[in-house]
Amino acid sequence: MNVLWLQSAGCGGCTMSLLCAEGPNVFDLLDGAGVDFLWHPALSEATGGEVLPLLSAVESGEIALDVLAIEGSILTGPKGTGKFHMLSGTGRSMLDWVRSLAPKARHVMAVGTCATYGGITSAGGNPASAVGVQYDGHHPGGVLAPEFRSQSGLPVINVAGCPTHPDWVTETLLLLAADDLPAAALDELGRPRFYADHLVHHACPKNEYYEYKASAEELSQLGCMMEHLGCVGTQAVGDCNIRGWNGEGSCTRAGYPCINCTAPEFEEPNHPFTDTPKFAGIPVGLPTDMPKAWFMALASLSKAATPKRIGQNAVSDRIKVPPQKTVRKS
Repeated sequence: MNVLWLQSAGCGGCTMSLLCAEGPNVFDLLDGAGVDFLWHPALSEATGGEVLPLLSAVESGEIALDVLAIEGSILTGPKGTGKFHMLSGTGRSMLDWVRSLAPKARHVMAVGTCATYGGITSAGGNPASAVGVQYDGHHPGGVLAPEFRSQSGLPVINVAGCPTHPDWVTETLLLLAADDLPAAALDELGRPRFYADHLVHHACPKNEYYEYKASAEELSQLGCMMEHLGCVGTQAVGDCNIRGWNGEGSCTRAGYPCINCTAPEFEEPNHPFTDTPKFAGIPVGLPTDMPKAWFMALASLSKAATPKRIGQNAVSDRIKVPPQKTVRKS
C-alpha cells in the first residue's frame, strides 16, 4: 500500500508522535504490513525539486496512490489562493496539490486536528484562513467539499488529536491495508471509532476522586480536575487512558486536564484551559449523556459520602492517607 504524506501548516508534532510508536517501532510495523511511504517530507531523503517527478507521476496516475495522508491545516489565504503556503520546489500551493491529488487517492487521511478541523493554526482570528481537509472547525467543507468521497467511497478519514496517538495512525493504516475500514467504522466527524467510541474519562487514574467529586484545587494535586481545573475528559473522545502514550502516559496521568484535543475548535474554548466555567457555581461542562439535575443530585450525595482518605488526598500532591486495612476481630 503506497502512502504519500504531505506536511502542511502545523508544528510537525503528529510525525514526532508517530515516531514514538513502540513494540514494534513504526518502521518495522508498517513494513511488515506492506505499507510503503512514497514520500514523507520529514522522513524521506528527497526534498524540494527532487520530489517533483514523483508528485507529477502520482498526479498523472502513472504511480498508484493508495493513501494520501495530510498533516497540518491547509492555508487558503490570501483571498483563497493558498499562496501563504507553497510546496517547496513545485511552484504550486499546498492547497492546489491537495485538491489535485485527493481525487487520485483510494483513501484520503487527515492526520491530527489541524488537518482534520483546522486546529491550532486556525486560532487567533485565523489570519491565514487555515482549514481542515474536509472540515472548517465543526462545519463540513474545508479544502474538499462535504460530499467528497475518495476512490474507496469513504469521506476523509479524520485521525484527530493534538498530537495524534501513534497507535491511532498506525492502526488506521493497518486497517486500510487490510481493506477493513468501512464507513460504519467512522463516527459522525469522520474519526475512526476504534478510539472515538471511548472517552478520555475511561480508565483515568483520577476516577476514584471523580466518583466522590473530590476535586483538586491546584494542578499539582491528586483530585479530579473537572470541577475547578477545566478537565473535559468526560466529554472528550479518545482511548488515551486505555492504551496510554509511550507505554503508560496521558495528559490526566501527568496531572494536566484533558482539553478535548480530538474535537473541532478545541483550540479556542473561550476560557483558560485550566479553568472550569461555572454558572451559579455549577460547572458548565458536565458529562454530555447525563441530565444536569441527576448529575448535581449524585454529586451532592457523593460529596457527603466522601471517605476522609479521598478528601484529604484530593488536595494533596501525593498520597498522604493510604487505604486502611480492615481488621477483623474474632
